[in-house]
Amino acid sequence: MLIAEDLLLLLTDDVRGRLVVDSQQTDIALGGALLVELSLSERVAVDERGRVRVTDARPTGDPLLDHAVGVVAGRQGKKPRSVVGPLGKRVRPPLYDRLVGAGLLRPGKGKVLGLFPVRTWPALDVHHEAAVRDAVTQALVVGTTPEPRTAALIGLLRALRATHKVVPPKEQGLSRRELDSRAKAVAEGDWASKAVREAIDTVNAAVASAVASAGASAAAGG
Repeated sequence: MLIAEDLLLLLTDDVRGRLVVDSQQTDIALGGALLVELSLSERVAVDERGRVRVTDARPTGDPLLDHAVGVVAGRQGKKPRSVVGPLGKRVRPPLYDRLVGAGLLRPGKGKVLGLFPVRTWPALDVHHEAAVRDAVTQALVVGTTPEPRTAALIGLLRALRATHKVVPPKEQGLSRRELDSRAKAVAEGDWASKAVREAIDTVNAAVASAVASAGASAAAGG
């Protein structure tokens, strides 16, 4: 499973099949998740000037990641913030299709305000999502050392300001500030090589900045 798939599972309500976070902000985070995936696999890197470049353009064997490498290749020399948006553009539908194909979600239909039809993606098999959520909870609440992919996922959730949506702090006897502090400590921990971690930190900062801008634009539009 890609980090982006795990992130989308955590951000989709199991019963309603709808996102628990703004869709535009979710798409930015999904783009960031793809960039993080490529950083962990050392396919892309962020140079000393904070610019993204492809370091290994060989096929990954995964069509979504191969497409992501192509997107980055077309934007080499750009800052991560200029890349996460294009990476996340229109990526949610194929990610949902993959999760349906894996037997984790099922396609459905619903309505907004009781009038406008929308597609929904309620859970079909929650075992994988539960395992991912438990790994995140163990790292944030119990303090266990997370695997790199779990740590990367926590960093993305924090950048999206959605950690509390996945691990409700009150249920764990924590305040939201305490939960965020723990997420920050995990994201900044020693769970990857220095170069990779610095690249992922840069990506997370780009996601956080783009998410904040998207939220401000939505508020202004509203």
